[in-house]
Amino acid sequence: MSGFVEKPEPVEVPGLVHLHTGKVRDLYRDEDGRLVMVASDRLSAFDWVLPTEIPDKGRVLTQLSLWWFDQLADLVPNHVLSTDLPAGAPADWAGRTLICRNLDMVPVECVARGYLTGSGLAEYRQTRTVCGLALPEGLVDGSELPAPIFTPAAKAAVGEHDENVSYEEVARTQGAETAALLRQTTLAVYGRARDIARERGIILADTKFEFGFDPEDGSLVAADEVLTPDSSRFWPADLWEPGHAQPSFDKQYVRDWLASPASGWDRKGELPPPALPQEVVERTRAKYVEAYERLTGLPWS
Repeated sequence: MSGFVEKPEPVEVPGLVHLHTGKVRDLYRDEDGRLVMVASDRLSAFDWVLPTEIPDKGRVLTQLSLWWFDQLADLVPNHVLSTDLPAGAPADWAGRTLICRNLDMVPVECVARGYLTGSGLAEYRQTRTVCGLALPEGLVDGSELPAPIFTPAAKAAVGEHDENVSYEEVARTQGAETAALLRQTTLAVYGRARDIARERGIILADTKFEFGFDPEDGSLVAADEVLTPDSSRFWPADLWEPGHAQPSFDKQYVRDWLASPASGWDRKGELPPPALPQEVVERTRAKYVEAYERLTGLPWS
């Protein structure tokens, strides 16, 4: 069992129709048919949306995505039309709301990996492959790969794991031309972001993107969020040491606490995870803010 500990009631705003509540974002449609995406402060771990929020998290994700969209504009367009607050929206939506164009979404998580960790490491240990791609012998947790690889996943419902799939499976389900475009765009964006992050002392170990096609002109468009601590693994470059798990700018601190005896929680049991202690909340918020400030060079306010 997994999912929301307690699924929040959607905020009602005149002129907006609530479409979906995800792990982090709430999606609405406005009277002009545009999508309104609101990033909450919710946090998910181990396929659960936790009962404790992380202050400012939704604003950090939104503002960092906007910064990255600017850095990537020559490689791929994005779905953002406006950052204006919809009329009648609550004040706390400010800084966390995007008005976006409708896209024909591709049901594939487009993952780029430059380093071996996470589910890729687990597969490599068993088969010396990741998503069917053969890798050299001798790699360990945190190893840099010979070249970045495209390792797609099939999108799953809330509370379920995305499932790694082969490139051939994407070509079979989405068409060879779309599969090639997804791979090319994903690796190009990863390469640009990896270089920008490296200049700032951060390793971009892996990241995932979501894309859709513009129904009017057929162009591929970046959607959802990009290159945030929720969608990426960011490691401090000066502490990188292959052979074990790396320190990171994300919710790893929460995962570690939930998995520790201090939480008293059994991941394999049926009870939902407990509330987070204030210290864990504060340290997790600090990691998100530090990622924003180090990547953008801007102070968080």
